Amino acid sequence: MAPRWKGRTAEAKALADPMSKIVSDLQSSLLQSDAHASLSGSNALLPVEPQHAEILTRACFGRPIITADKVNQWFQLSLEEAFYLSHHLGCLKITHHQGTTCTIAELWQYMKSKIANFPHYYKAYSYLRTKNWVVRPGSQYGVDFVAYRHHPSLVHSEYAVIVLSEGGSSSDDGVDGRLMVWSDLYCTIRLCGSVAKTLLVLTVNKNGHGTVSPTALDGYSVEERSIRRWSAEQNREDPVAAANGTKYDI
Repeated sequence: MAPRWKGRTAEAKALADPMSKIVSDLQSSLLQSDAHASLSGSNALLPVEPQHAEILTRACFGRPIITADKVNQWFQLSLEEAFYLSHHLGCLKITHHQGTTCTIAELWQYMKSKIANFPHYYKAYSYLRTKNWVVRPGSQYGVDFVAYRHHPSLVHSEYAVIVLSEGGSSSDDGVDGRLMVWSDLYCTIRLCGSVAKTLLVLTVNKNGHGTVSPTALDGYSVEERSIRRWSAEQNREDPVAAANGTKYDI
């Protein structure tokens, strides 16, 4: 499925301002400002100045919290976003409620206490982010994430992402058995088709590594599977296509 750009100039704008550069600018900006976010339940709250709010919006990290204060603004980060900025990019410090800065080990344990299968979700999130996909929550489509080729203002999301563990139904990892039943898979594919998205299944394999420390993530692997609904009408015999050697995409 080709990307669906929003307007004639959207693709050119995306090529002129690649997401890799935007994220690099965000990293530099947060490092220079010594940015600190505070944990709040299953989110992290980041106070920002207007220039930081602008680059966070361009990089698609977090969501702005609307307040009457036009100078001091706040962004709400998901746990995956907060850990990516803190652990992978190293540009964000995160504090406890007491105001002390969390170590990466403390932060990892906190994330796992809030989301049982956090290691799998985070590995999938970081896997896509490091490939310069914009990753946003996918709950409105009944999936874990949606992935955009660039900023959502320029292009529609291309993939609906579901995260599974190796084997697909490991209760020890907190990952359920989604897509293990044919009817479940079929309904998900139909839903993705109705909103013009390809279902992307990311299967995370721990390869014998545990979840005690975030360093174990380096030993994890991710297997990609893109799944689309097969249409009998698109795959009927076509004398012209057969003569030309054309193959239909299933």
